[in-house]
Amino acid sequence: MSTIREEVLRANSQYAANFGEKGKLPLPPGRHFAILTCMDARLDPAQYAGLAEGDAHVIRNAGGRASDDAIRSLVISYKLLGTREWFVIHHTDCGMELFTNEIMTDLLASSLKTASIDANGWHDCGEGPGCSEGKYIHWLTIKNQEESVTEDVKRIRNHSLVPKDIPIYGYIYDVRSGRLIEVDEATQAGKAG
Repeated sequence: MSTIREEVLRANSQYAANFGEKGKLPLPPGRHFAILTCMDARLDPAQYAGLAEGDAHVIRNAGGRASDDAIRSLVISYKLLGTREWFVIHHTDCGMELFTNEIMTDLLASSLKTASIDANGWHDCGEGPGCSEGKYIHWLTIKNQEESVTEDVKRIRNHSLVPKDIPIYGYIYDVRSGRLIEVDEATQAGKAG
């Protein structure tokens, strides 16, 4: 068994030993809101948004982007579980700013092993085989955080399955200070109508 696996299982055992009343939490989130944010390990939505277990839905993916699957989750969150407000929260120093669709496609075509980056860009370890399937995925990379937050809020707001009465707020989490910085254009675009 790997060390990481042992650590996870040990931590889970300690957590479960003190689980108590958490087993009685209701299925719908108690504070009736959802957050779409990045999977970056430096982001802890429970901490930066003051969440306890059962408070909110937190949907995470690379970049915190409004992918089809993220919108699917938000629609379920609202339609079946009663969330009434949504936050789109990207962050500074995001890895999604470090590559393009073409770079990712090329790296995957070369090798499926982990790539590395230095001052000269991305490099593959050279161990093949690779796979060309990456060219069929839109990787939703980011060039500018404010623009990507605004784009995602607009995509969600204009989606035919999203009710117009849900406010959608746009923010950038600053990984250096821990602060949420509102993206005014995004929040304006996400206003409930």
